[in-house]
Amino acid sequence: MKIFADTAIVNELKEIAHIIDGCTTNPSLIAKSGRKFEDVVKEICKIVNGPISAEAISLDADGMIKEARNLSKIHKNIVVKIPITEEGLKAIKQLSKEGIKINCTLVFSANQALLAAKAGADYVSPFVGRLDDIGQNGMQLVEEIVKVFKNYNFKTEVIVASVRNTEHVKTAAMLGAHIATVPYQIIKDMIKHDLTDKGIKRFLDDWEKVPK
Repeated sequence: MKIFADTAIVNELKEIAHIIDGCTTNPSLIAKSGRKFEDVVKEICKIVNGPISAEAISLDADGMIKEARNLSKIHKNIVVKIPITEEGLKAIKQLSKEGIKINCTLVFSANQALLAAKAGADYVSPFVGRLDDIGQNGMQLVEEIVKVFKNYNFKTEVIVASVRNTEHVKTAAMLGAHIATVPYQIIKDMIKHDLTDKGIKRFLDDWEKVPK
């Protein structure tokens, strides 16, 4: 499973660039950076060697298509995020014909994922954390989408999004999701284990006892 970083903070990306396979951003993450949208995206493209999702904010198909065309010109690795709406599906259908990579975002049902894949989306992003927040099982949705895509050999990849903890990442991998897009701190948490730290300390303590 590929690991994307879900952040627009350049310093975070520089620190974990050797771990990640791509990056996802959205207007909220860009706003946290406190910088101009295009400046941030261009810098990310210099750091991350893989797909980089940047979101269109228009609500109508024509607007989405126009934004997507402009975003795709920034760098060859740009993937345009389009929401799963009727207008979004129109845009995805057209943009896929033009060879512009699309990440269909804000997916909360297998039916939505199916329609996005049929429209030509390269990726779909089920938001597991937001489903958990309202008492539903976000990872069950991932399982359903993975099964549907396997049934019909869709090339569309599943990006598990709205990841809230390391357990989400592990379960995504066990279910066969293609990608998990993970916040910086959770990527850092994935590396750590108390027994690893204790093991290193023990080895170092023992090393001090070895005659020099």
